[in-house]
Amino acid sequence: MLDPYCGAAPLPAEWLGRWNLDPVLIAALVGFGALHLGLLRRERVASSVDMDSRMLSAATAWSLLAVLFVSPLCALTSALFSARVAHHAILVAVVAPLLVLAWPRRPMPATIGRASGTAAFIVHMVLLWLWHAPAPYAAALGDPRIFWVMELSLLGSAIWLWSAVLSPAARLGGALALLLGSVVQMGLLGAVITFARTPLYDAHLGVTTPWGLGALQDQQLAGLIMWVPASIPYLAAALALLASRLAPAVADDFAR
Repeated sequence: MLDPYCGAAPLPAEWLGRWNLDPVLIAALVGFGALHLGLLRRERVASSVDMDSRMLSAATAWSLLAVLFVSPLCALTSALFSARVAHHAILVAVVAPLLVLAWPRRPMPATIGRASGTAAFIVHMVLLWLWHAPAPYAAALGDPRIFWVMELSLLGSAIWLWSAVLSPAARLGGALALLLGSVVQMGLLGAVITFARTPLYDAHLGVTTPWGLGALQDQQLAGLIMWVPASIPYLAAALALLASRLAPAVADDFAR
């Protein structure tokens, strides 16, 4: 019997009232978020370089975590697989890089090497495919402990991957390869989900109808979300890296 951490699938009329008020979760979010911002404020006293943007990244990341796990979006993921995929896309492609950018000690990401970046990519890809396979996904929805293993492993591996991409010591080609590889593998997973001819996720059978979607339609929407919108942060990061690395070279050429 399923025991989703976010509760039973809500009906549209009750959805906006389904906040997750788990005291342990709220205490963890407030405590770790306050600790993170406190460490950044302490560093700000010693150096104000880039500190405002790092504090903004931290505040945004912890706010998004609250939206994902405390707001009614958490309950909606019990009803719609497409909501779950959107939830995971925000977790690994938005929250993870924001946490890396807001890391209290920037020298840490600089230690990420090429081999570590490749390992991070492989581990994150395996976990992403694993947790979106029907059996592990059903297990995560059936047991809150497995649910948190899923969520924390996805976030942790994504932080590792983004640390390799955003490290000041990372080579441009290597960072772009990791981003391109992420887009490709997520697109492949999205395509598998989109073009499946039957519903793959039993937990969402019968609970999508009140939302105007059949289980297969919800699954196809989820695949499209992973295929297209989820790739945007990776492409944006690639463009930003290109601009940041190439702009000084262009400026030097003009100076000559």
